[in-house]
Amino acid sequence: MAQRRIAVVTGGSAGVGRAVVRELATHGWDVAVLARGRAGVDGAVQDVEAAGGRGLGVLTDVADLDQVRAAAGRVEHELGEIDLWVNDAFAGNLRYFWDTPDDEYRRITEATYLGQVHGTRVALDHMMRRNRGVIVQIGSALGFRGIPLQSAYCGAKHAVKGFTESVITELKHTGSAVKVCMVQLPGVNTVQFDWNADEFDQHPQPVAPVFQPELPARAVRFLADHPRRNMWVGFSTAYTILGNRVAPWFLDWYLARTTVQGQLTNADGPRYGSNVFEPRDANADRGAHGMFDSKALHRDPWSWASMHRLALTGAAAVALAGVTAVVRGRLR
Repeated sequence: MAQRRIAVVTGGSAGVGRAVVRELATHGWDVAVLARGRAGVDGAVQDVEAAGGRGLGVLTDVADLDQVRAAAGRVEHELGEIDLWVNDAFAGNLRYFWDTPDDEYRRITEATYLGQVHGTRVALDHMMRRNRGVIVQIGSALGFRGIPLQSAYCGAKHAVKGFTESVITELKHTGSAVKVCMVQLPGVNTVQFDWNADEFDQHPQPVAPVFQPELPARAVRFLADHPRRNMWVGFSTAYTILGNRVAPWFLDWYLARTTVQGQLTNADGPRYGSNVFEPRDANADRGAHGMFDSKALHRDPWSWASMHRLALTGAAAVALAGVTAVVRGRLR
């Protein structure tokens, strides 16, 4: 029987992180879950064990480097050597920049940006001396294009991208076999929108189109086995990033016109309160999905094609060769 590999998932108690925990566990991984909410962490560990793996939950605030280091030490002592580290933990809000309190802004930045810095630092402490391992940064299309009401989150995700690119070049320079990858996400149906800090009467919602969290989870598992520098999930991620390269001025106008109201809905849904300073899954497990199952997409041709790009390229080459042979035969 093949030995199960060992993964760490920060923010693995809910949302995309929770879906990643389940995806890895059902495909042969033992998983350590690092998050702040006791009920969510316990639920994630139960998911791992239900899939036949070993789970370990460590209550961790990723904004605190010492806590992350201590958690990694427990993982290596109780589960074994870490093969994969997934940086997913974050905090968010939905406010105009000028209405955002300074302490809230700092906390979102520390959890969302420094949380990934700390996770990467600790993972490299263990992986570089063994010269193996994969780190996956959960990024966002909003790391390439800022939108209204999310300046703290967008700024942090932009910072994650720049930081990660620097680390990738440093590892290449030193000849390290450790791989650092990024996966860029679209709007995802997660509990994030039930505990965002906001002052709106309407319920927060992800920017459409909305995807189920299992899609980015599959992308993370793919990168664990086929590491590459960057991967996009969702056609909306692709057109957001590419559109901003071509016509950022147009997106300024379009987002200003549509995206404030586009992040709010009149639909009734749970409001657990802000998770910026306190976890909202400490006493109740919130799971992976939010309230938008009815309109969330279960399939994504873009990421499917990205995962199968070699086969598709080969098929295209064969088809082109066949057409070329037919044309030459007719010309003769």
